Amino acid sequence: MIVEHLSLVDFRNYATAELALHRGPNVLVGRNGQGKTNLAEAIVFLATLGSHRVSSDAPMVRDGQDAGIVRARLAHGQRKVLIEVQINRQGSNKARINGAPGRTADLPRYAHVVLFAPEDLQIVRGDPSSRRRFADQLLIQRTPRMTAVLGDYDRVLRQRTALLKSARARGMKAESLTTLDVWDDKLVALGSEIIDARSRLAADLQPGLADAYSAIAGEDHDPRLHWAQSIRGGDPEEGDDAEEASAPGSTADLFRTALAAKRSAELERGLTLVGPHRDDLVLRVRDLPVKGYASHGESWSIALALRLASAELLRAESPAGDPVLILDDVFAELDAERRRRLAGITAGYEQVLVTAAVEEDIPEVLHRHVVRISAGTITDEREVDDDRA
Repeated sequence: MIVEHLSLVDFRNYATAELALHRGPNVLVGRNGQGKTNLAEAIVFLATLGSHRVSSDAPMVRDGQDAGIVRARLAHGQRKVLIEVQINRQGSNKARINGAPGRTADLPRYAHVVLFAPEDLQIVRGDPSSRRRFADQLLIQRTPRMTAVLGDYDRVLRQRTALLKSARARGMKAESLTTLDVWDDKLVALGSEIIDARSRLAADLQPGLADAYSAIAGEDHDPRLHWAQSIRGGDPEEGDDAEEASAPGSTADLFRTALAAKRSAELERGLTLVGPHRDDLVLRVRDLPVKGYASHGESWSIALALRLASAELLRAESPAGDPVLILDDVFAELDAERRRRLAGITAGYEQVLVTAAVEEDIPEVLHRHVVRISAGTITDEREVDDDRA
């Protein structure tokens, strides 16, 4: 897949912006705070329906405006498609596909993107929510219908938790809260689908993770990943990782059993303590947890390996071809050897977008089509050179 053209209206610092992109490497250069990452974020939003920088949509709308627009012309081989999303400060977003109204949930079917960013270090060093977000955004790209499943789960979770808080405030006992059973059914149905999809994802990422880590680090530290699941008795959100295979049974059965066991505790705390929203993706190298034990270089290697494994998985499964790779200010964070290795691996993808504050940080193999960004103004060096010729 290729992003041929990106158009923005009232997105971040851009009142309007037009960016032409080319097959192969594209380099966006500019000082920090000029708008490079905003362009990358816009493309990522089309693929994941979320931002790698903020958890809500409102900050992406330009100050003083009610909505922003991201529009992209994509090429899937000989086929072209124009996709657009209107990001509303309040209310639901709206999408258009080839000029006709569409569902925002369908946009990831067309836009396949893998982002590498400094924030990726939080995937391995941050709290469980960072790892859940990484996994769920990849799930959406892999299976776009998961957008609706994840959204429905969040709504059910909020309503169930509100009921628990209300019951706690009124001093209700567990046996008298019969309406909770209805929400339990919905939570189990949706949550089980998410848990199973995440488990499949982890298993499918594992081979690519090991290969990518060796390629980036130049060493075999046996990187591994698995889900610590609250339905198995622990609370990974609070660092309690129950054994992955500690209890037999289907996901739905385990979920129901865990809810029953935690009901009194949930009423006491006014929280839903079981479900995929409490789970954690556990990462290990050298048979030790990455979080708390890995060096800075190992942490970066595992973060990059997760992204490379994601790209290889999408590449293998997508009939649209390679995902677009976006390397957002990553090279400034890496030592020279990791820069060289990452550039060598990613240069073979159909399209790569690199942002950097210092042009010299970008390895030569990726240094091709250069665009300069200054205070929201985009200058394409290739177009300037063509005009002078």
